[in-house]
Amino acid sequence: MKKLFLVYIVTFFFITPALKANSANDEIAIMDFDTFSPMLEKEDEYTYVINFWATWCAPCVREIPYFEKLHENYKDKNLRVILVSLDNPDHLDSRVIPFIENHNLKSEIILLDDVSANRWIPLVSEEWSGAIPATVIYNNSFRGFYEKEFKYDELEEIVLPLL
Repeated sequence: MKKLFLVYIVTFFFITPALKANSANDEIAIMDFDTFSPMLEKEDEYTYVINFWATWCAPCVREIPYFEKLHENYKDKNLRVILVSLDNPDHLDSRVIPFIENHNLKSEIILLDDVSANRWIPLVSEEWSGAIPATVIYNNSFRGFYEKEFKYDELEEIVLPLL
């Protein structure tokens, strides 16, 4: 019985996303890389656009509206936009949530809480130096990694043939 209870506690507190916070997009999931990593390898009917960003990164902030526009224009065409914040989890209430609310973000948002960046950056892409913004775009027949700031037309040019 104690072992079963311990499994429940570990599952509830560590495997399930650690926190859900109310925001403009309803929820922010906070998770470590191992919990997040299956999102980088889904094999289903969706095309995924996963952008790594932070509120303190000026190029990231400039391109966020383009990801939001992409989400809004193609969410009904099997496109999922996931914005992965690399902000410090201690800044969730003071920076991340206010940013999301001020920009009325609707895409799915994850706060990646994993200090082992040297371990997980190459697992996202061997091409990734660790600089942000960085974006992974993939589906069952395509995978691309981009360490750059996007404009909307560049995103659309990559995504449209995948839909």
